[in-house]
Amino acid sequence: MSTLIDTTIYAAITDAIQIEAERILAAGSVTAIVGYAAARRKGSAQPIVISSPDDAKKLIFTPACVNNLAVYLTKAKKEIPKAGKIGIVVKGCDLKALTGLMGESQLKREELYLIGIPCAGVLASTLNAAEELTSASIAPKCTECDAHLPSGCDFVPVHTPVTPELEQKYATEIARLEALAPAERWAYWKEQFTKCIKCYACRQVCPFCFCEQCLCDRNKPQMVDTTPRPAGNTAWHIVRAMHLAGRCAGCAECERVCPMDIPLNLLNRKMAKELKELYDHEAGFEVLDKGPLNMFTDKDDQSFIK
Repeated sequence: MSTLIDTTIYAAITDAIQIEAERILAAGSVTAIVGYAAARRKGSAQPIVISSPDDAKKLIFTPACVNNLAVYLTKAKKEIPKAGKIGIVVKGCDLKALTGLMGESQLKREELYLIGIPCAGVLASTLNAAEELTSASIAPKCTECDAHLPSGCDFVPVHTPVTPELEQKYATEIARLEALAPAERWAYWKEQFTKCIKCYACRQVCPFCFCEQCLCDRNKPQMVDTTPRPAGNTAWHIVRAMHLAGRCAGCAECERVCPMDIPLNLLNRKMAKELKELYDHEAGFEVLDKGPLNMFTDKDDQSFIK
């Protein structure tokens, strides 16, 4: 029996976003705003960049607004005006990504105008974007979200999202896998990685994969086999998981866009769990110039030193 999640506040949030966007564009406070707009298919949404107050009415927020727009400030920079402050619509998970990028000197807070979204959740799949948001259709990441109401933004509509208590899907699956024998866990991930077709959609949608040339694309020396074969697939996903450890904001865009349905965010959440237990670290809550895996403190576990 699925539980219906109340998203009636999303219409009011849309109105508030439009009013604020028109105001800051008209005042010249920002040169452009990255947000969401209605797409062609009924109920669906897509990213949009607007630079005129007249276009503010195009902005929306619905359960179909699944994209992490932070990627427009890293990979899709060419679509954003180079001069002036940029406005961006952010859900709580998107804000975590921006926080991490600021810590890595990819973005500057003073160059951004953050429009925060009180979010009760978004859809796991937008194939039927017009469907209601329920405990069955909600994105798994939303069942474990600890940032439904983003903080530290320049503007947040005065609405409090109400998300019912839901089964934490990733935590449940992680517990199931941890209960297996090591050989069984390895067999599970080996089967998942075998499905990979090396399309790199996960990399393209990730705000933290901002290198102009990925190390894994280099041929001399070739660090990771670029063909979709088991050994290369396993190396790619393990390298990527380790690269995101302590950085991943949990937006789950990698998992959403994977055409082979590999549970990539499950791997990322497992890494986040380890970082929390070992270093009491959670990514995205404060701007840090160094993460737990590239610095040492006296509080770190030293039991591995023999």
